[in-house]
Amino acid sequence: MRPWKLLDSAPVAGELKDMKLYQRGDEFSIKVGYAELMNSRMHSSEDVLAELGCKHIHNNPQAKVLIGGLGMGFTLAETLKHTHENAEVVVAELVPAVIQWNQSYLAELAANPLKDERVSIYEGDVGELMREHRDTYDAILLDVDNGPEGLTREGNAALYSPHGLKAAMTALKPKGVLGVWSAFPEPRFTKRMKQAGFQTQEVPCRAFGKKGSKHMIWLGVKP
Repeated sequence: MRPWKLLDSAPVAGELKDMKLYQRGDEFSIKVGYAELMNSRMHSSEDVLAELGCKHIHNNPQAKVLIGGLGMGFTLAETLKHTHENAEVVVAELVPAVIQWNQSYLAELAANPLKDERVSIYEGDVGELMREHRDTYDAILLDVDNGPEGLTREGNAALYSPHGLKAAMTALKPKGVLGVWSAFPEPRFTKRMKQAGFQTQEVPCRAFGKKGSKHMIWLGVKP
């Protein structure tokens, strides 16, 4: 088996360990310490997040989508497939290196979604954008860290707290959808979303087609 090759590393604000990008053949991996945040072979659940989160706005030329977390670009690429050619998609990414990797090493993985004219990048916390806007987004897709309870970065926890969910609710338009990706099921988060006022649905899915790890997606509709 081929060994992993370290392509680049970058500090993450507030964290002791660097984020590192590895390659093995045509496979890429992003890790913090020993924790793998994402792997280019396993993005089926991210595709489902985008498809279901944007299903209600597929033909809306005025739709506006906010994505929290650029990752390897798969969630963004799938969002573009399920939104109108005149829609607007904002991607908030906290780590500058992740943006740079998507413009270089990872650009071809998801067919260069950052080059799409509908896309704009916000270098910062998606929570800040949610708190700054009211009745703005038709869909908010959170693909941040490993989910509500599997956090590798403590600062991300605020997104999944009651206050974070309240900010998402406020930022969404009526009937807007909050989609949340997680590497793990978490019944307590389902309860938290319902308590925040979302009409909530759990969608179990797999990391790699119909195989791989079991992931969870929550869909919450703003009444």
